[in-house]
Amino acid sequence: MILKSGKMGDTFLTIKSVSEGIFKDKGSKFLSFAFPVETVDEVKTIVQQKRTEFYDARHVCYAYMLGAERTTFRAVDDGEPSSTAGRPILGQINSCQLTNVLVIVVRYFGGILLGTSGLINAYKEAAAAAIENAQIEEKIVKSAIQVTFKYPQLNDIMRVVKEQDLEVSGQEFGFDENKMTLWVRNSQLNAVKEKIKQILI
Repeated sequence: MILKSGKMGDTFLTIKSVSEGIFKDKGSKFLSFAFPVETVDEVKTIVQQKRTEFYDARHVCYAYMLGAERTTFRAVDDGEPSSTAGRPILGQINSCQLTNVLVIVVRYFGGILLGTSGLINAYKEAAAAAIENAQIEEKIVKSAIQVTFKYPQLNDIMRVVKEQDLEVSGQEFGFDENKMTLWVRNSQLNAVKEKIKQILI
């Protein structure tokens, strides 16, 4: 039995689809967008698309958080004073405990300087608006188990699959042995491993 899993939690919060928001202050306009994402490459592609779409904007700032453990993240100020844009955006992602999400805030300068505290507040409020308009969903973290077994053990394996409501993502049936890949919810992992171990003894 080969187990591929990390020390991850059982569920995480993310957003279901793209959402938008807007915040205005002293003539400056802050357009915000929240995207569900899963990889850094996705983030780069979307950011580049927004830079192209809003080529005439003064700043395109963003932050993202990735992974069920929420350990991959970045905040980008894009020319704004250090920590006045990306960090407040990331702060809103964190306050909602979201992951696999990218929030971009596009700023059109209105001619009046907002100052450090004004910028921090503007990016925070813009990010909050996009997240507030998003549909947040809870996703289950699953890990893959590969099981190798003899044909007479198939019925017992399938009983565990049915009882534990497991997802079968691949199977190979051979002359001497059979292989099956199962996706197991992390909270069920130890119980499922033990049940299968008893079958394979």
